[in-house]
Amino acid sequence: MKNVGLVTGASSGIGLELARIHASKGRDLVLVARREDLLNQFKIELESAHGVKVFIIVEDLMVPGAAQRILDVLHQNSIQVDYLFNNAGLGGYGKFIDRNLSDENRMIQLNIIALTELTHVLLPSMVKQKKGYILNTASSAGFMPGPLQSVYFATKAFVVSFSQGLSRELKGTGVMVTALCPGPVKTGFEKAAGFNESPLFEKAKDAHSTAKKGYLGMEKNKLIVFNELPLQFAVNWLLPLFPRKTVLWMIERLQTVK
Repeated sequence: MKNVGLVTGASSGIGLELARIHASKGRDLVLVARREDLLNQFKIELESAHGVKVFIIVEDLMVPGAAQRILDVLHQNSIQVDYLFNNAGLGGYGKFIDRNLSDENRMIQLNIIALTELTHVLLPSMVKQKKGYILNTASSAGFMPGPLQSVYFATKAFVVSFSQGLSRELKGTGVMVTALCPGPVKTGFEKAAGFNESPLFEKAKDAHSTAKKGYLGMEKNKLIVFNELPLQFAVNWLLPLFPRKTVLWMIERLQTVK
């Protein structure tokens, strides 16, 4: 396998679209997700459409130790990962005090711990080869507080910060790190997180265009990639001008389910 991209959360949404874009460039893939049936269907699609090699790993990243198990499978099959797409993520709607703590812990495990561990186990081989790309799917939520999704927003703040710090540490190694920070995207995430009736997703972007902007930004070695220019302007220039309590009120109102 060559120019291998490993995609987590590869069976749907942005992860699926990232895999399609990667394959369209003639680059091989390792697809990681929980649903073996969907992964097998997707493998057939990509190999047939683009003539690439696709290897699947059925793994639940919310189960501790997933990164090491993935690394073991890669070593057993002599697969070198050149592109890492840390895409898998989980949200959850509601006041923190009302939500189940185990659900919050699963979110932290997936959004932070699994991402961090997978980066840590795959990074040494990239540095050794003096080339590699890491695209972390974060969120515009990582730049602001998030009442009614307090833990989710906090996890994405970690991803944004981690990506930037790591990028600087890797300067001169040949390994590039990019954080994809979209606004609301229609991927099925909104239903799983309980946002069916929220105004937040009324004008959500599609997964393909979001993935494409992230992929192109990664290839151009951009540090942060937004999927909308108005969103980028708002995050960088407008929100910092408002009092913090006003921002909290605005975000809460946007996220309140009708």
